[in-house]
Parts: sequence; structure tokens; C-alpha cells
Amino acid sequence: MADRKLKPGKTALIIQDLQNDVIMEGGAFASSGAPAHAKRQNVVANVSKLAAAMRKAGSVVIHVHYIVEPGAPGLKLNAPLFRGVAESKAVVRGTWGAAAAEGVAPQQGDIVVEKMRMNAFHGTKLDTILRGYGIESLVITGAWTNFSVEHTARHGADAGYEVVVATDGTSTIDDTWQNAALNFALQNIADRLSCEEIIRALS
Repeated sequence: MADRKLKPGKTALIIQDLQNDVIMEGGAFASSGAPAHAKRQNVVANVSKLAAAMRKAGSVVIHVHYIVEPGAPGLKLNAPLFRGVAESKAVVRGTWGAAAAEGVAPQQGDIVVEKMRMNAFHGTKLDTILRGYGIESLVITGAWTNFSVEHTARHGADAGYEVVVATDGTSTIDDTWQNAALNFALQNIADRLSCEEIIRALS
């Protein structure tokens, strides 16, 4: 979509779950293949560059972090993913694993939203913040593409936002899952553009 245009002041960048436990070697989910896929996607460097461009253009940058308290009190274990978070003692507040991966830490002026579900909107203040800023379009980056990114994109579209998912600013555990999310599940939900295409669309 070479003719895609985004209004910087009406666009928010969502950086979702790019935390050490989720995408880094040594993290709670390292054995899943997620760190290797994030590295192949060059996701940290791509999102870092995109975030810098969007800040410069005047867009809002919002980090959505999955955070649980020690022992995971209040985390409903109704799905395998949530049980995995609790069993792995992942993304516990105050730990290295819960922190943003190096290169995508929140900068001055950015906003941080905490969640305990896959969908960044569910039970959070995200929608209130977006509407307060007059946001019309969302650029979604982060991990994992076929879970949190997809859930957030679907909710965003239903809530009335135009959604763009960054094809090389997202990662999961392997290319098969990435392809399933981007080229099947999100086909009629969001525009799918590279980070460079998104930067050009802002100008």
C-alpha cells in the first residue's frame, strides 16, 4: 500500500510485550523459539527506529507491558498461555524479565500501560488514553504476533481505530506462526506494512 498515509498527530504507536522474558535469551520463554524469531525479524532495532521516527513526527508512543505480581495473584488461569505465565514465573514486577528489552525502553514523553491479558485494551486504560489524545490510527508492534498483537489489532478495529501492523516490527516463535497471523488472521483486520513503509506513510 504505497499510497498509505498516516496523520502523525492522530496516530499512536503501540509497542507491546517487548520484554526480556518474552523475546530475549535467558527469558522465561526462551525455549519457545521466541528470542531466535525476534532476532531474525530484527524486531528490537526496527521498532526502535520506528519509535524514534514517530516521536519526531509528533505521534504518541505507548508501551504495553504484561506485568504480574510475585506469585501471580489475580491472574486467571483459564487458558494455556496464562497458565504458562504463572508456571514460568514470567514478567514479575520488578524483575529483569518484566523489564523492556534493551533498545525499546520507554523514553521521556512515552506512556506505559500495564495489562494481565493478551489484548492490550482488556482491563486497561489504553482506550481512554487514545481517545483523550484524539487518536484515529494505531500502529501495532511487538510480540507475539499471533497472540497479543492479533488480539489488540482486532479489538482496535472493532473500537473504530484504523489499524496498521508492522510486519517486521512484530515477532512470535517462528515464521509459520508469523505468516498465519499476518497473512491469514489479520488479512481483513489491519493494513500490514514494514516499519520503513510506516515511516514513509507519516511524511
